[in-house]
Order: sequence, then structure tokens, then C-alpha cells
Amino acid sequence: MGMQSFVHVKGDPKYSNQGSVKGGHPKRLSFDVPLLLAVISLILFGILMVYSASADYSYQVYGSPAYIFMRQLRWLGLGCLVMIFLAWMDYHWWKKFALPLMAVAIFALVAVLIVQDTRLGSVRSLFRGSIQPSELAKFGIVIYLSIWLHNRRDMLKNIYLALIPLGVIMGIVGGLIALQPDLSAVITIGLLGTMMFFLAGGELKQFLFMMALGFLVGYIVLRSGIFPTGPDRMDSFLAGLKDPLQYSEHVRRSLEAFMRGGWIGVGIGKSQTKLNGLPFPHTDSVFAVVGEETGLLGAVLLVSLFLVLMWRGWIIARKAPDGLGMLLAGGLAFWLSLEALINMLVMVGLLPFAGNALPFISAGGSNLLVVMASVGILLNISRVSEKTKQNEEKGFNAVVNLRRGDRRRRVSRPVSPQTDDERES
Repeated sequence: MGMQSFVHVKGDPKYSNQGSVKGGHPKRLSFDVPLLLAVISLILFGILMVYSASADYSYQVYGSPAYIFMRQLRWLGLGCLVMIFLAWMDYHWWKKFALPLMAVAIFALVAVLIVQDTRLGSVRSLFRGSIQPSELAKFGIVIYLSIWLHNRRDMLKNIYLALIPLGVIMGIVGGLIALQPDLSAVITIGLLGTMMFFLAGGELKQFLFMMALGFLVGYIVLRSGIFPTGPDRMDSFLAGLKDPLQYSEHVRRSLEAFMRGGWIGVGIGKSQTKLNGLPFPHTDSVFAVVGEETGLLGAVLLVSLFLVLMWRGWIIARKAPDGLGMLLAGGLAFWLSLEALINMLVMVGLLPFAGNALPFISAGGSNLLVVMASVGILLNISRVSEKTKQNEEKGFNAVVNLRRGDRRRRVSRPVSPQTDDERES
């Protein structure tokens, strides 16, 4: 299936928009419209909030209130090009590109540790903060594991051929990210690998074992002090569940923003919390700015858009024409939903603090680029599914028409002309 497989055949009444009067069928769009509308809404909302949340910080650091906004627009333009290209590129081509993509991601993770561009106590970026390889690694692990698990779908019950190698793959990627350190990205990688193993057909007992082991290891690592901020974040989270005043300064500021926002918000650009101590208002904490400026109404609307994205992603996965499409769509939809869920729950104090970006909304080129790439792949899978369905219907209709023609030839037999003598008799 190449690009040409998406082109409708001219003259085929199946695709002509003739209307119901002549018995024609209206032209059907071959991509998932609800998904595309939700993504467009998220992009527009995100651009608005990036400018609002970043204007003051951008002016103080770069001398222009629109600097971060314009940089985000450039990344958005590149992301749109990537999305359009991947929406037309048959997703089966990822069988050739998955391994090189994973190799590039691992190379970038190693490069981060070599360059040692330290920001806020971590080494997570390249080119002065422009590129975060951990974002590429999350995207790459979904693509690579989709191909890898699909190829081993008949071996998933064998722990030596599936579960243990899967653990090694996740361990290499997660270990390199842990050295930065970026605990939230490590947890995200672990959850992605576990969920994709289950989606591929892994046994429930193996899935539960992976979940239990992951939580146990995560808790031990958090309490051990391997990650410098881990114990403090866990302690402040547990204390905050009992008394909100014991939350970390970051979470308290976030909750303050939501309380100030009320039902309808204080208005776009009028947040005071982003000016008075809310850390990273245009990146990690942008959901708090959303809650303050647009209120509960805006926050619920944003959550609803992410729910639509998750719903359509799972629908695309369920309707995918093969197992590879199902794994890609399911994995990407789960990843985007997981990132949004973690960010939002952290901002309302229901999870320990993590640095996950809010897809489409947080400022940041690396995250936006891979998120737009993910949407492009989802749209492509929906296009292939719809085209496959249309081809099946076309073949079915051709068979039905052929049988009708045969039946008419058998029933409608020509009447032999009668002679004058036969008519007189």
C-alpha cells in the first residue's frame, strides 16, 4: 500500500457525490474527522495559552514578550509538515525505519550525557535546550515496540523470547534516561512498554507481574535517594494528601491558581500566579495557568478534547486492518493520553511532581514535533482502514451486481417471434 492507494478512482460511482436523487453515494472522507478536529482545537488552544503563559517570562529573559511564542509557531509549522507527510506515508513503511529511529534516539540519549548541558540540575537537552532526546525516545519506543511485538506475536507466552528481551530493551532506554536524571520519563517508558505488551496479546498474569514489579522498583528507587529529588517529592506528596498546606511550593502555587480561576477564570492573560512564584508557567505548569485564566470551564473543555483524542485513537486501533496498525494506534493514543493525564494530575496534587509536558499545550519544540508526528501516523492508519473498507465494499458490490446480471439473463429469456399461421391458430 503506497501513497497511490489513497487516491480515489475517478468515475467510480462509489466515490462520486451524486446525491440521493440519482442513487449515488456521498463522498466519504478517508481520515478520522473527529480526531483531526480535536487536534486542531488543541493546537489553537495551545498556541493561545503559550503566548499568555510565556509573555512575561519571555520578556524578562529574551527582551521580547513574543519570543517563545514565535519559536513555538516555528516548531508548529515544522510539526504540521511532519504530520501531513506521515498522514500520507503508509504506516507499514515504519518496518524499515523503526530500528534506525531507535538507534538515533539512543545515540541522542548518549550524546546528552557526553555534552553535559546542565539545566535545573539535569542534563536533558542538546543545542542549548532546543532538543530533548527523551521525547524522541518515548516516540521511538512506541514505534519500535509496535514492530518488535508484532513480529513476535506468536512468542509472547515464552518469557525467554518475549518478556525478558522486552525488559532489556526498556532497561537500556530507561537506564540512559535515568542517568540524566529524568524520573518521569523513565516511568513513562515503563508504562508504555507494559501496556504495549498487553495490547500485543501478552498474558494477563505477565502483564500484572510487570505492573507489580514496576511499582515495586519505582517505589524502592524513589525512597533510596538514587534520584536526588525523588524522596522529597514522595514525602511532600504523601504529606500533602493529608494536609494540602504540606504540598511542595510548586503544587501549592498550582492549586492557588485553580482556586483563583473559579468557574469561568480571570481572563486570558490576566493570571497573577504565573507572575508570583508559579514555576515554569509555560511548560510544566501550563495547566495551572489554564485553570486560572479560563476557570473550571476551560479546564473541563481541555480535558474533554484529550478524551476525544484518546477515544478516537482507540477506535482507530480497533478498526486497524492488521495487528501492526492496532499496536501503533493503541500505543500512540495511550502515550498521548498518559502524558496529559500525568501532567494534569500532578498540577492538582494527585500524583508526585513529574516533569511531563502537556501535549499541544506546553511550550517546547521536541514534544510538539513528536506529538504531531504521532497524530500523522494515527491519521494514516485511519485512512488505510477506510480505504480497505471501501475496497472490500467495492468488491462485494461487484460480486452482487454480477450475480444480479446472471439472474436477469436466466430469467429474462427472449420470446421467439410467432408466424401469422401460429397467431391465427
